[in-house]
Amino acid sequence: MPRFLRSLPSVLTSRRGAWISLITGVLVLVALIGAFGHVTLDARSGIAPADSESAQVTALEQRFPDADQQALLVVASRDDGDELTEADLQALAALADPISAETGEDVVGPIPSDDGAAAALQATVEIGDDEKAVDGVRAVVAEHPIDRVTMQVTGGPAFGVDVAAAFDGADFTLLLVTILIVALLLIITYRSPVLWLVPLAVVAFADQLAGKVTAAIGNAMELQFDAGIVSVLVFGAGTNYALLLVSRYREELQRDDDHRSALATAYRATAPAILASNATVVLSLLTLVLAVIPGTRGLGVASAVGLLIALAAVLLILPPALAVCGRGLFWPFVPRPGRATDQGRGWRALARSVVRRPWLPLVGGVTLLAVMTSGLLGVSVGLSQVEKFRVPSESAAGLEVLGEHFPPGLAQPMIVIADSAASDAVTAAIGDVDGVARVTPAGESTDGELVRLVVTGDAAPGTAENRALIEDVRDAAHGVPGADALVGGQGAAELDARAGNLRDFLVIAPLVLLVSLVVLVLLLRALVAPLVLLLVNAATAVAAIGAGTWFSRVLFGWDALDLQVPLLAFLFLVALGVDYTIFLVHRARTEAAVTGTREGMVAALAATGGVITSAGVVLAGVFAALGMLPLVTLGQIGLIVGIGVLVDTLVVRTLVVPALFSVIGDRMWWPGRVRRESPAADDADDDPAVAEEDLVPVG
Repeated sequence: MPRFLRSLPSVLTSRRGAWISLITGVLVLVALIGAFGHVTLDARSGIAPADSESAQVTALEQRFPDADQQALLVVASRDDGDELTEADLQALAALADPISAETGEDVVGPIPSDDGAAAALQATVEIGDDEKAVDGVRAVVAEHPIDRVTMQVTGGPAFGVDVAAAFDGADFTLLLVTILIVALLLIITYRSPVLWLVPLAVVAFADQLAGKVTAAIGNAMELQFDAGIVSVLVFGAGTNYALLLVSRYREELQRDDDHRSALATAYRATAPAILASNATVVLSLLTLVLAVIPGTRGLGVASAVGLLIALAAVLLILPPALAVCGRGLFWPFVPRPGRATDQGRGWRALARSVVRRPWLPLVGGVTLLAVMTSGLLGVSVGLSQVEKFRVPSESAAGLEVLGEHFPPGLAQPMIVIADSAASDAVTAAIGDVDGVARVTPAGESTDGELVRLVVTGDAAPGTAENRALIEDVRDAAHGVPGADALVGGQGAAELDARAGNLRDFLVIAPLVLLVSLVVLVLLLRALVAPLVLLLVNAATAVAAIGAGTWFSRVLFGWDALDLQVPLLAFLFLVALGVDYTIFLVHRARTEAAVTGTREGMVAALAATGGVITSAGVVLAGVFAALGMLPLVTLGQIGLIVGIGVLVDTLVVRTLVVPALFSVIGDRMWWPGRVRRESPAADDADDDPAVAEEDLVPVG
């Protein structure tokens, strides 16, 4: 153990040092929170790689005179489904002037659909004035109702406003629900009405600081990420670290009359595991900087920073807080020497049963994982813009009406940028593509070098047919000599995002496994155990994604996973699964040096089974809180990670891993060996080819 980890606990827990450390730590936290003030993360919405074709089109559109303008639509349809009457169309046309007065731009329409059952007005609003313009247009529509006609304001600006409105108060709700879940589970775990307040307060302060620091870093580096995921990770991981420390502290209080000495011992015993756990998750998250999807890359940096803040709070502020409060903090079940409880007896009995007959739990656990993995059969990946939000909105309903009565591609037209000299050739080439309804010129750039074309297709947005059509249009546009044509738009951006997310998964998932393997090898100083444990973690992650996919489809009607879900769920499950592996196997490695591998695992599970289960339930509950947010993406991540963590802690870590240690035995520590002071405890696993004098201690 590093020298500072041997001396630091004495400083943090001594009578004077605890007060100094606690006051200093709280003052630093409060000062940093105050220093960052009310900083909030700037909104960014890029879904495709920065160098993708759709992103290049977005950048080139800034060269056009109306680059700061977006289209806003008012879609009208009769409540009875019949065709709009002439009177209906005249009343809709009468809205043009008040809407124009509200937006300051001319209004086009009404434009009737081919079936006559709907019509649309097209207004123009400036980017940056979306909320005011959308609210103003909706107010005009509300003030001029048309009998038996429903009018809905939709389009890009309206969709953005509705999404922002759906998130109003969502962050506070997420924080409140997360705190309530953690508080309830900590009370159940500690069986104390007061003990839970200390770790929860420390983690809550860490979360507040992490939120402000990550927002400041995000703005400075122009990162895009979801703050809700960062908050959940900080709360989940921070609480897990606290559970591990407090659990060992309670264990030591049953041996030591001096609570400060007991706390220092617990700190020295758990700090290496906590540091290794944090390093695994942080390094895994930092692999996301290699991602090409903006939201994925930004989440890696922000989450890593948040977890480092959580680590610092738990290792530097929680110990002095516990030392100051003393043994009475565990009231009414105060642990004292000579009052050892039967805590861990049930886990010890379970562990002995698994170690004695390992094949039944091993086969049963593997079968369960296989059944869960079958949920991936027929899985679909990719949600449309509307499907990503589970909260109904006027803009989403308007887009549905638009798609029912107008060419389906009108809701998400393709934008083509090409050289002005090749405008006619590009128009002709794209117009000949099967599935293109029309190609409409939409102006030239301010320097006259570029032309913009709006392409409407017959395929509905978000479908495989629409993706195929975009690729066909790109092939046609790219085939025009000298045009340098590029095809973008929302549908093209989603197509590029699909390719980018697949690339990220293929690159980053192996790196996450490699990082986890290296950490386990360094911690356990072995090769077999890390490889076996990592294989189990990866299998559990895949199984959880399969089960989560099935539940998403059956319980919530989410027919597809969002593009980012497979990678983020896999990363969280593998990295956090290694957390629990470290908590268990680090203890087993220490015990194996005394009693042998099998008995060492029994002792480790008896000592850590309760805390690992508690930590897993807390983490699953915290991730479940993501379902409070309106994004389907976050709900799917919360569901999958929650299922995976529960299966990992209740089945894999409790049954499968001990069974594997029983089957493989001392060979788990190869190329290291274990010196057993009580060989008889594990004599069934003795290897006659290895002489006692050849063994070296694991610890």
